[in-house]
Amino acid sequence: MPHKLELQSVFASYGATSVLKDVSLRVAAGGITALLGANGAGKTTTLRVISGVLRASAGRVLVDGEPLASRSPHAVAKLGVGHVPDGRGTLAELSVEDNLRVGGWLLPRDAQVREQAERMYEIFPALKPRRLQQAGTLSGGEQQMLAIARAMMPRPQLLLLDEPSFGVAPLVVERIFEVLRAINRSEGVSILLVEQNAKLALRTADYAYVLDSGRVALHGDSAQLRENETVQNSYLGA
Repeated sequence: MPHKLELQSVFASYGATSVLKDVSLRVAAGGITALLGANGAGKTTTLRVISGVLRASAGRVLVDGEPLASRSPHAVAKLGVGHVPDGRGTLAELSVEDNLRVGGWLLPRDAQVREQAERMYEIFPALKPRRLQQAGTLSGGEQQMLAIARAMMPRPQLLLLDEPSFGVAPLVVERIFEVLRAINRSEGVSILLVEQNAKLALRTADYAYVLDSGRVALHGDSAQLRENETVQNSYLGA
């Protein structure tokens, strides 16, 4: 199966602090890949390197076989990469509608922005009656829906998600993950999912990697990792 995303021996640091140490991973085209690990393992840093927020100090990141090199986040987005960061990153003072319009900056015509916004309201119907409401006044689950919807506005083919379940009620989490699976199936969007809820992540993803102190400690089919004793003891509460 072709790869939508590939990291080859990536290293990354914050100043003098080394975070990623020779990380290699792949996301299959049309697949969902989970990235697991304890706090501080390097999961968020991995997404920031892919999206261009942080530059790798060594190694390569490729999307559809094309090296990203030192591209800016804007340039990475133009290649079809959407990023939902930790903390969601919605524009709190703007309305739901205006957040979506900001997310549609890559679409060439206003009509396409309106059409895609309506598509997002179909995917996340809870947002439609709140379209004129300030994003900062939404519930945690609604803000997460908006963050995903905004990232989907330019019609990306690769979606990076950082802890979409964080601070969200369990029933809403299930709904969000149903939507992610639907987006993957119906629109062919490849997904790289960082998620603390390992059980949910492994139930959702086809393949998974486990980071430990900035290195890939384990990887394999999600079904295999669910049976792995180390994963069970460390992440699944077995």
